[in-house]
Amino acid sequence: MEENQTQEIKKVDGKSIASFVLGLIGIIAWIIPLFGYPVTITGLVLGCIARKNEKNGFSLAGIILSSITLGITIINSILGVILALSLYY
Repeated sequence: MEENQTQEIKKVDGKSIASFVLGLIGIIAWIIPLFGYPVTITGLVLGCIARKNEKNGFSLAGIILSSITLGITIINSILGVILALSLYY
């Protein structure tokens, strides 16, 4: 029984954990789109790559978090442009 548990722990890919961590960092990084875009896009790409190799919860959570924060980053960018244009015109 212990061998099966250790084998399952070893199956977790570093890319899926990195995707999850970048998704968590993206929760804060969306505030500044300059940082939000690279963090969330990298997390999304790593999550998709890890999801192809092995299906585990970390890669799915990373994809979901990165997708949500990418959407928020896009909205933040659009609102920033609208605000900047309204101040100048």
